[in-house]
Amino acid sequence: IVLKYYLINFIYLWKMKISLICIGKTDEKYLLEGIDKYLKRLKFYVNFSLIVIPDIKNSKNLSQEQQKEKEAQLINKYIQATDTLVLLDEHGKAYRSLEFSEYFEKAMLKSVQHLVFVIGGPYGFDNSLYERSNHKISLSNMTFSHQMIRLFFVEQVYRAFSIMRGEPYHHE
Repeated sequence: IVLKYYLINFIYLWKMKISLICIGKTDEKYLLEGIDKYLKRLKFYVNFSLIVIPDIKNSKNLSQEQQKEKEAQLINKYIQATDTLVLLDEHGKAYRSLEFSEYFEKAMLKSVQHLVFVIGGPYGFDNSLYERSNHKISLSNMTFSHQMIRLFFVEQVYRAFSIMRGEPYHHE
């Protein structure tokens, strides 16, 4: 298994990039510290970037559909036609940590160049993003704040790569 990881790492990992796009800034210091901790760890495994799009101005004057449409326009500025778009959505597929690790491994074996994950705004995603997306993933059946999901997601990406590498971070 270790040899398999190093082969995958050598051939594919250096090429693959992962981005996480989020709407609105993270206010809580403890969440920022946790996110930063895992972002620093991730740089040893993969090219990972966190893109934070500012909240929509005057959103109180917009309907939910108008707000989702404006957010989609901003999100689309960061997505290329060749990117694999994955929406973090409550109706998406739920993975156990080992399965999530396999998800990344399969993406590397398919030579995916850029995996783009998106955490939407408070009302979810515009239909245009659902139509454009390649996958939907759910991190839980429970509802969490958008700021907390960022921390949970970067930790799970770190966990997935440590599993692939056979490191002792994950216990099962």
